[in-house]
Amino acid sequence: MKMTLRWYGSKFDTVTLKQIRQIPGVEGVISTLYDIPAGQVWPQDKIHALKEEIEASGLKLLGIESVNVHDAIKIGTPDRDKYIEAYIKSLENLGKEDIKMVCYNFMPVFDWTRTDLAKMREDGTTVLAYDQKVVDTIDPQTFFNQTNDNSNGFSMPGWEPERLAKVKDLFDAYKDVSEDDLFDNLVYFLKAIQPICETYGIKMAIHPDDPAWPVFNLPRIITSKEKILKVMHAVDAPFNGLTFCAGSFGTNPNNDLPGIIRALPGRIHFAHVRNLHHYAPGVFEEAAHLSRDGSFDLYEICKALHDIGFDGPVRPDHGRMIWGEVAMPGYGLYDRALGAEYILGLFEAIEKNSERN
Repeated sequence: MKMTLRWYGSKFDTVTLKQIRQIPGVEGVISTLYDIPAGQVWPQDKIHALKEEIEASGLKLLGIESVNVHDAIKIGTPDRDKYIEAYIKSLENLGKEDIKMVCYNFMPVFDWTRTDLAKMREDGTTVLAYDQKVVDTIDPQTFFNQTNDNSNGFSMPGWEPERLAKVKDLFDAYKDVSEDDLFDNLVYFLKAIQPICETYGIKMAIHPDDPAWPVFNLPRIITSKEKILKVMHAVDAPFNGLTFCAGSFGTNPNNDLPGIIRALPGRIHFAHVRNLHHYAPGVFEEAAHLSRDGSFDLYEICKALHDIGFDGPVRPDHGRMIWGEVAMPGYGLYDRALGAEYILGLFEAIEKNSERN
């Protein structure tokens, strides 16, 4: 297991590489080229410059999150092959820079969704939160072009600005895309990129949908153990794997998080370990990583990863805003640093107990 933090780059992130370097046990970062729209080729020189900047700080670039997939690929439009070719070229350029893990998602229109980017908790911290009743009142085609007044001036991390600018057109484009269509288009994409991934040893790690059910009547296909196993069986090759995100799968309390991990030995290439607190069906908020602060048993999650021999990058995720920090929602320094240390402590205890037994 290699501990990392997600880093949004010196142009966009309030957290610096120098600060990340000072967190004990953190070996590297997960980053991306945030200024290249989905569908365009990632130039090798820009990848090299990003890697060089990170390595100069004493850290490693241990994966990419994300090389975003163009909507034409997800929808299955006649011009999807053009965008797949561009994606293949980006993967080739990443491979030439010896980057071996790429996280991506196949969610229509939106990345992860929350209804509040800074909900105040009793302890004075703020967190990301979700309430399905609020979502049910939203017209997404207008809401997501507005500024969230409770976001400290930041937008949703990981979202693509160029997609938000054309939300209405995207909803129109997806209106006839079923869950089966989306699944078939994912399989088509994976089979197309398989040769380049295998040439360079790149592991593709699909991120689960967040939340783990259809939002705004858009299809979702990575929401449970059964659905991710369906993807793994459809393209049954080691390159095709999962980003195990405890928070995303855990939005549905019926998902057995350690059970999902144990069902996928050798196919989990990346892990996001975090916690949520469930209040009611469809109502949850992010919590501190500490198990007793939320609804998940992080010891059992880490033990399941250990038991399957997971040795890829892991990162804390969606931290609280604490100690007066003002940062990108979910991606401040302090609470993610606390989360990283807690996860490292759990793994140390698990490994030592395993050796004694």
